[in-house]
Amino acid sequence: MSLPGQKDKFTPELRILVASLLSMGVILLWAKYFGPKPPVQLPQANRPAVSAPATPGPATSSTATTSPTPATAAAMAPAAPVTVTPVSDSQERTIVIENDLYRVEILNRGAVVKSWQLKKYMDDAKPQRVLDVVHPDASKQTDGWPFAVVLDDAELQNAANAGLYQSSSPANSLQAPADAEFTWSDGHLEIKKHFRFDHTYVVRVATSASLNGRPINAGLGWLGGFGDLTVTNPAPVETVSTYYSEGGKITNYLHKKLDGLDKLGPGVWQGGKDYVGIEDRYFTAAFLPLNGAAPGTLTTRYWKTSRTVQVGGQDTLEPVPEVAVSAPAQPLAVRVYVGPKDYDDLKKMNPPLNGLVSFGWMEFIADPLFHGLKWLHNYIPNWGWSIVVLTLVVNMLLFPLRISSYKTTLKMQRVAPEIKAIQEKYKKYSMRDPRKAEMNKEVMAIYSREGINPVGGCFQMFLQMPVWFGLNTALRYAIEMRHARWFGWITDLSSRDPYYVLPVMMGLSMYLVSKMTPMTSTDPQQQMMMKIMPISMAAIFMISPISSGLAVYILTSSVVGIGQQWYLNRTHPVVVPVKPVRGKKS
Repeated sequence: MSLPGQKDKFTPELRILVASLLSMGVILLWAKYFGPKPPVQLPQANRPAVSAPATPGPATSSTATTSPTPATAAAMAPAAPVTVTPVSDSQERTIVIENDLYRVEILNRGAVVKSWQLKKYMDDAKPQRVLDVVHPDASKQTDGWPFAVVLDDAELQNAANAGLYQSSSPANSLQAPADAEFTWSDGHLEIKKHFRFDHTYVVRVATSASLNGRPINAGLGWLGGFGDLTVTNPAPVETVSTYYSEGGKITNYLHKKLDGLDKLGPGVWQGGKDYVGIEDRYFTAAFLPLNGAAPGTLTTRYWKTSRTVQVGGQDTLEPVPEVAVSAPAQPLAVRVYVGPKDYDDLKKMNPPLNGLVSFGWMEFIADPLFHGLKWLHNYIPNWGWSIVVLTLVVNMLLFPLRISSYKTTLKMQRVAPEIKAIQEKYKKYSMRDPRKAEMNKEVMAIYSREGINPVGGCFQMFLQMPVWFGLNTALRYAIEMRHARWFGWITDLSSRDPYYVLPVMMGLSMYLVSKMTPMTSTDPQQQMMMKIMPISMAAIFMISPISSGLAVYILTSSVVGIGQQWYLNRTHPVVVPVKPVRGKKS
């Protein structure tokens, strides 16, 4: 690092400023892309499943297993006349199952879910509606719905998902706890599905399939997309990923890392998974083994298809990530969690799912800040005021550093005339001149004599930056912050201020703090750049989708900083160096 004795852009003060502006640039880029991309790993060596059903999806694992197609299995089996009674309903109908948490609609054509509303959450539409994590338009275009059956043979799979299933319940509306069973057969292929709903977000689902009376492998898929389709920044598909857990480690795949159906062969699945699923930023559908099952008993495959959307008045293909689950043991029986990624609730699951709430590379800061906010929220029911109190606590803890930084600033101001004289002494030499090293030695000698750390004056500011990064991550990815109201126009602390009031107030308060803080440099250019920094920060918050909760934190921190700086200026007044006055000749 260059020393403060250097002139112009090579001074440490300017380097610190540049570093600060670069940090702000990182905030901009990071906020633009909503944090780091989930780690993409090649599939690990998977334990081969005893048997695995096929689906039109990716086969990327070298150890994935291929099961024989139903036709092959039937040909290999001894011929035996089997009578299968055709079972089918006479018309389409929808069965609705409700509890306090969700409202689920199951269509008897295919016995698939055509709507899964989470009653406690609203979407981003105007006006807002109850959130539905099923994408009906994408499902219609891709001809795939949640809980569609997945078979090795594409023709049989299409027939199974197009059949009119008979329901065991004559009623069209059920109140959980409730069971819903569906059966269909064309005289050769027979499919059964059983749903068990209770008072939680977990639903138990079982499915079985047989061909000419002989059991065949069957799986279930979440097809047609997932999550909140009404978000605008970024596009919904950019936040959706499939995932699996193996050996306690979660691997995510965004659509860019998924293969299309044309690259995949039938009957190939990856085994040895603890759980699998699909998620967006705040919600997930996770397929889990039954309670008491050994870990690593599920198999999975994941792929992408596409649908047509309107972008700028033109038809554009948009990827649709999809995932399916099976198990060597048939019939398949799993638990399915469809709900919010609430850290505490997911941690109570078996196996724990709290790893789905990922704060990325800033987790070591975001996680404690998030749990600190949750603890405060137990006593302060408003999340906005919880952020304000958290800000007060953090600033009080950092106040000793502000005092130390202020004292360093006063010392640097006291020796400023000496530093200026040294700069004038060596200003005629270029930066490459070896004599510039002598200037640095003289400056360092002054700093050593006065006990000054050249970067000590900015240490407190730099320490705040990781807090900004971590808090913004927690605010953007914690479900508790989604649509969290503070007061007035601030109705979503996870998104930016729609009227830019907070960024403007934040910039003004930061500018006032900078005006009250003694400057260590007399260079007018550097002073001007320090004044521009608050304006740049405000502009970044206006342009980028940075959470308004972070603006609340910085605004509160700046207001507290104004009070703290007033106290320091009052108790430790700045002594302006007086230049010696030349006496007149007599």
